[in-house]
Amino acid sequence: MERTLAILKPDCVRKNLTGKVLQHIIDAGFKIVGMKMISLTPDTAGGFYDVHRERHFFTDLVVYMSSGPCIPLILEKENAIADLRTLMGATDPREAEEGTLRKLYAESKEQNIIHGSDSPESADKEISYFFSGREIVSLTR
Repeated sequence: MERTLAILKPDCVRKNLTGKVLQHIIDAGFKIVGMKMISLTPDTAGGFYDVHRERHFFTDLVVYMSSGPCIPLILEKENAIADLRTLMGATDPREAEEGTLRKLYAESKEQNIIHGSDSPESADKEISYFFSGREIVSLTR
């Protein structure tokens, strides 16, 4: 079983789409083993996206991610990372496949509803950024 981190971004929460997006995730076979609503500060958003610090969009990304509440999720299933990235669709909703979350709900490349880990290493690092071990539940008892 593989785990990945997803974040329902501030535009998702602001547009009251969290229930719809969560239903897509559940319908795609993911189990939610961690979830909380938080507000990132510019420092915590910058720390999370530190890998992009030298990129031209870093400041805008930090401002956007600290603009309102977001919902980090730990998702679990076989091939969770690849399957979530497929479900999310391309970063730019104009390029996303029909039926993907970004095609359905995102407004722009910058405000694109959801984040998902891109590798097992990223998933481990990102999950530990938001969750302690005791905040992760086991659904396979």
